[in-house]
Amino acid sequence: MQENKVFTTRNIAKIAVLSAIAYVLMLLEFPLPFAPSFYKFDFSEIAVLLGGFAMGPAAAVCIEAVKVTLNLIFNGTITMGVGEVANFLIGCALSVPAAVLYKRHKTKKTAIEGLCLGTLCMTLLGVVLNWLVLIPAYVSLAHFPMDAIIGMGAAIFPAINSVLKLCILCVAPFNLFKGIVTGGLTMLLYKHVSPILHR
Repeated sequence: MQENKVFTTRNIAKIAVLSAIAYVLMLLEFPLPFAPSFYKFDFSEIAVLLGGFAMGPAAAVCIEAVKVTLNLIFNGTITMGVGEVANFLIGCALSVPAAVLYKRHKTKKTAIEGLCLGTLCMTLLGVVLNWLVLIPAYVSLAHFPMDAIIGMGAAIFPAINSVLKLCILCVAPFNLFKGIVTGGLTMLLYKHVSPILHR
């Protein structure tokens, strides 16, 4: 099997299995103490990263998309779709840079560098998207008061008095923590599951 052929029958099957695993892991979500409760941490990006390392960035995007779609189908949305779009975009911001870098040179060092790059991209993009697009879109679509969202952040960090400060003080640490934890667990797991993923 040529390395540049992502959508072979075998890879499609792997993408399907990893997407299902990612969906299940997405259900095991929980809030973190340094972010408002509507930001939930889960381990689904581990399956996405594993797929990205094994099959490339296109596979990571597919796994991310299928995971979010499955969640929409089976659980619906309480965020008017904004949360699902956010999950997809932020997940891709982590997994795609990591997979791109690793694909060029498949070593442990490059994998770590890719995860660091992905974490940085996810953290920065998370701030910008939440500040300029996602939170304003949710407020508009769900008719949820912006002051209430800012107030949830202020309950954690009293210095928060704007969406930008909420994103800097809550969203950035949340995504940084997520990148470090999921990246670390991916590194621990990849060596063990790599023989299966490369069959």
